[in-house]
Amino acid sequence: MTQGIDFARLTLRDALDLAILMEDEAQERYEEFTRIVGGRYPGDASDMFRMMAQNEAKHRKQLSDRRAQLFAGQTTSVTRDMIDDLEAPDRGTPRVFMSARQAMEVALRAEEKARDFFDGALPHVQDPEVRALFQDLRAEEERHGEFVRARMVRLPPGPDVEEDEADAPGSDPGN
Repeated sequence: MTQGIDFARLTLRDALDLAILMEDEAQERYEEFTRIVGGRYPGDASDMFRMMAQNEAKHRKQLSDRRAQLFAGQTTSVTRDMIDDLEAPDRGTPRVFMSARQAMEVALRAEEKARDFFDGALPHVQDPEVRALFQDLRAEEERHGEFVRARMVRLPPGPDVEEDEADAPGSDPGN
């Protein structure tokens, strides 16, 4: 959701700032999910969320570098309170015993949500540079989705364990 963003008047600087904020929010959400689900074994849901956080951080850096080249020292007019959940995965999705595949399903929905955001914004964008950036970002989100789908193919379906069969986090299963 966006609040106060007029896509018809969006400048390239504002579009870059918006994209950076989206990547920031997604990275923070994946890092939060990593803590919530906890690490149980290599390649688990926590590792999947950590990998996605690293991907978001890399994309954010690319966008930030581009912004710095074009608009060094210029302040932003786009703020974090203007966006909510544009790319970040839904807050209520992580569970302690979710599988790596379930984590990738969460990530896939987030990538599709970001792609849909750019699809919805593009008809309202009038500036040719902003339009080109949004088209590139939309294509990038599509590539991210393909990456996640490719990872999912290699993962077993379903949860690692059923929640009612699992020991409480931190408990000693031998007692």
